[in-house]
Amino acid sequence: MNYLIVGASSGLGRELSYVYAKNKNNLIICSRKEDDLNALKSDIENRYKVKVTVLVLDLTSQDEVEKKLTSNKELLKEIDGVLFPVGMMFEKDTINLDVKKIHELISANFSSVAFIASKFISQKNEGTITMFGSVSGYLGRNLNPYYAAAKRSLESYFESMVFVNTKRNIKIQLYILGYLETNLSFGKKLILPKGSIKKLSEKVYKNKNKKSKKFFFPAWWTVIIFLLKIIPFSFFSIFNDIKKKND
Repeated sequence: MNYLIVGASSGLGRELSYVYAKNKNNLIICSRKEDDLNALKSDIENRYKVKVTVLVLDLTSQDEVEKKLTSNKELLKEIDGVLFPVGMMFEKDTINLDVKKIHELISANFSSVAFIASKFISQKNEGTITMFGSVSGYLGRNLNPYYAAAKRSLESYFESMVFVNTKRNIKIQLYILGYLETNLSFGKKLILPKGSIKKLSEKVYKNKNKKSKKFFFPAWWTVIIFLLKIIPFSFFSIFNDIKKKND
């Protein structure tokens, strides 16, 4: 089997690459960090004797994504599944972020992912698409509002893909992620514990052929998100007003 892993150079994407290769799958690994990809390719091929192809791709540039996909028309036809462990953030992502960075965040976390997924589903009658959202997309926030908005968009897009996929045998799955043990959460003081990317990667591989479904990881986020959904938004507005007065 052949899998395309978008965002493979670090964190969850890197761990997924090892898990899929360990199970004797050939990989196409991509990100914009060519040196990291080449090092990962060399290590995986030496360990697991599978074929690994490097594709340098900058998701912040939709023009580049489209150009590299359309110039290699056989790429999506040859793969059996595509994974999108992508989570680009800026340190100072606030509501006043400059327009260039807004476009980069939306492109990397949503629109480029949606474009690649749409190309895959338009050319295949069977296969797997695995996307990764974030619990941050369930409520407005002071920090990382554009990242959160992109992840909320991705969840809506996942639901639309499930509806249009009824005549195909493509398994489309979305993992809504809480805090993970990655460089994005390194050194941060978090109220809730971090999830293991190794356990998550094993879960993703185990579930890859299940019917289209939405998962929460860690699983107890299901309860938290349920509570956030049933609490009226006006409550959070009142809470925010109180917080402003105390600051």
